[in-house]
Amino acid sequence: MTEKCQVYKCDCCGNMVELMHGGAGMLVCCDNSMTLMSANSKDAAMEKHVPVIDVQDKGICVTVGEVAHPMLDEHYIEWIQLIAGSEVYTHYLNPGDEPTVFFPVMPSSFEVREYCNLHGLWKKEAAND
Repeated sequence: MTEKCQVYKCDCCGNMVELMHGGAGMLVCCDNSMTLMSANSKDAAMEKHVPVIDVQDKGICVTVGEVAHPMLDEHYIEWIQLIAGSEVYTHYLNPGDEPTVFFPVMPSSFEVREYCNLHGLWKKEAAND
């Protein structure tokens, strides 16, 4: 059973999909089942991948890593996302960009996740106290 907001990746071609609606079927690409991405499961430097959350007066600032994550052509953060209930906010990044995004929303609880092209999906949950 698939669930809303899950991320799947094709191990053959690299296509990625995020589910907008869950269902009973399997996701297939290149004639193979796609792999469900699990957050924080790669053997990589956590200090460069776990999102850092800064709740501010008018929104939430997210920076990838306590130590600056590289943003090179061969190694970079592809996207940062804030998920608050049924709302999903996504910001796409390119090599050379800063791995920081400001989301002008103030949800009471939320999850932040990001995707590194080499080290996969990472997330952190938070509450806006």
